[in-house]
Amino acid sequence: MYVRGVSLRLAQLYGGLLLYGASSSLLVLAGLGLDPWDVFHQGLSRTFGLAIGTWAILVGAAVLLLWIPLRQRPGIGTLSNVVLVGATMDVVLGHTHQPHALAARVACLVCGVFLNGVATGAYIGAGLGPGPRDGLMTGLAARGHSIRVVRTGLELTVLATGWLLGGTVGAGTLLYAVSIGPLAHVFIPLFARGRPTPEHALEGA
Repeated sequence: MYVRGVSLRLAQLYGGLLLYGASSSLLVLAGLGLDPWDVFHQGLSRTFGLAIGTWAILVGAAVLLLWIPLRQRPGIGTLSNVVLVGATMDVVLGHTHQPHALAARVACLVCGVFLNGVATGAYIGAGLGPGPRDGLMTGLAARGHSIRVVRTGLELTVLATGWLLGGTVGAGTLLYAVSIGPLAHVFIPLFARGRPTPEHALEGA
């Protein structure tokens, strides 16, 4: 029974991470604005070269190093997140052409945002470790700061930096900002396995 439970959690984790990478790719293909971190990754890609997914991996690894002074402990889900999301983006975007029709781009945007919310619930609900960026937020919040203030500050910083580097900011960025919280609020409890950790509870905040 224990082995079966762990297997189901691993399957949910990796399914969620693959879906997260694929749904993030849909936002890139829409070309109507990305979430703050991917604006940053895309800005780095356009300025310095390398694919956007590769930058997602590199930035994720750098953020993970910031866990050390915060005494955060990564799980298998954390380490898998660093590699798998960016790698999935590179595969999807490397084999898919951006649509030209506005209707198709809007469809990519809406589906991307919704599926990103589902993916967030799946990989966090598996309870095997938060993503590196989520862990940074919760680690800073544990030092006595408001999770909302920390999250807003970090995301505005990477958004502004990414925009200055040439990342795409637009209607999709706004849609993502107002939608991901409510979507996570629905899907994290829906997919939660076992007792949620503080990191899980804070994710929808």
